[in-house]
Amino acid sequence: VIFAAGTGNPFFTSDTAAALRAIEMHAEVLLMAKHGVEGVYTADPRTDPSAEFIPEISAREALQRNLKVMDLTALTLCMENELDIHVFNMADDSNINRIVSGDRVGTLVTTT
Repeated sequence: VIFAAGTGNPFFTSDTAAALRAIEMHAEVLLMAKHGVEGVYTADPRTDPSAEFIPEISAREALQRNLKVMDLTALTLCMENELDIHVFNMADDSNINRIVSGDRVGTLVTTT
């Protein structure tokens, strides 16, 4: 199932809406498609040429390092509900199929 939309509630981002719906549906993982990046980096690669790609990171470490994986509310919801997150580039049409097939794509943000 793919959900696309917000909640229609003020102060709730699309990240939070995605986390809420994934938790309500007892999803195994949240797929977080991003524009222009392959996953999570040490800094914004569009403004910092020295930014390094991170293939796997815990949600707690992402918070401690202040990495912008998703908004704080959404990331906290995922952590509390042990919902891992795959962050990947939406420009590659094959990425969703590859993730579902078990291939390593983008960044895996673990919550356990």
